[in-house]
Amino acid sequence: MKKELITQLHKQFDAIVKVWPDSEVEFWFARDLQEILGYTEWRNFLKVVDKAKESCTNVGANTENHFVDVNKKVQIGSGAERPVDDIILTRYACYLIAQNG
Repeated sequence: MKKELITQLHKQFDAIVKVWPDSEVEFWFARDLQEILGYTEWRNFLKVVDKAKESCTNVGANTENHFVDVNKKVQIGSGAERPVDDIILTRYACYLIAQNG
């Protein structure tokens, strides 16, 4: 992988990090990571997430500590909001997704 691409992806990854309120705990939303990794369909990205969860289990880690299912609201064209499924990811979960993608 070229240095320029790695630098670009690292900047994009850092740009979507969130921090849990009143803590220093970092997390990422799977839908945000999906875009960076070039997946246009959520259902296709979920296949990669499932493989990452399997890898997590295979090393003896608890997937519930690294992949947390959530619902969040997104704006639609009319300005209204609708709920969508998402997943909160730890840095380790993001690594596993990148490895399985």
